Amino acid sequence: MNERIFVIEDDENIQEIVKLSLESNGYQVTLFDNAIDAIIEIKRDAPDLAIFDVMLPQMDGISAVKKIRETNTEIPILILSAKDSEIDKIHGLDSGSDDYMTKPFGVLELCARVRTLLRRVHPKSKVLRTPSLSIDKSTHVVKHNQEVMDLTHKEYQLLVYLIENRERVVERDELLNNIWGYDFIGESRALDVHIRSLRKKLNDDGEKYIKTIRSVGYRFVEKEEDKYD
Repeated sequence: MNERIFVIEDDENIQEIVKLSLESNGYQVTLFDNAIDAIIEIKRDAPDLAIFDVMLPQMDGISAVKKIRETNTEIPILILSAKDSEIDKIHGLDSGSDDYMTKPFGVLELCARVRTLLRRVHPKSKVLRTPSLSIDKSTHVVKHNQEVMDLTHKEYQLLVYLIENRERVVERDELLNNIWGYDFIGESRALDVHIRSLRKKLNDDGEKYIKTIRSVGYRFVEKEEDKYD
């Protein structure tokens, strides 16, 4: 099951940006426009992580985090705030949050911080997920739209490496050195062959999953709509 994340934010534009960013990384996102409704739902069925804005109607985010910590000390909480002074950050962290991120923010950094917080809570988790893929690193079972894929060892390694580094472009030399273990001087076409084979098994003719960055390398870029295919 994908990790569930509550996003408590009253700005609809930011709501959508955060929602799309997180869902494109395989998370299940529930939106709230106020802290009171979120607190009630957290008490009923806590998610894997919560993201709170500070300036909220009825109850501000800092007060909400303090309220949650009275009964739940386990759920990781990230605060998003336009307040960027040192004292604001200290107040946010002292309230019981695990991380504090200021607006405006980059979606790649946001997703990286979410992954870091979730690893702290689930350090033994060995399952990678995207909207349509799941990879159990303990058994090497790869599923695409719930169907088990038949991958070679190198194809498996390439897919895992690209997904684990999906927030950036992975250069060809980096893939060769990390997957093959040494520099394939003059033999880099081996990488192209494996990428081509992997794309074929993913039905990835349009580069929906693995995008070629010309003269640089590759990047895993599964689009949001693929979740509903």
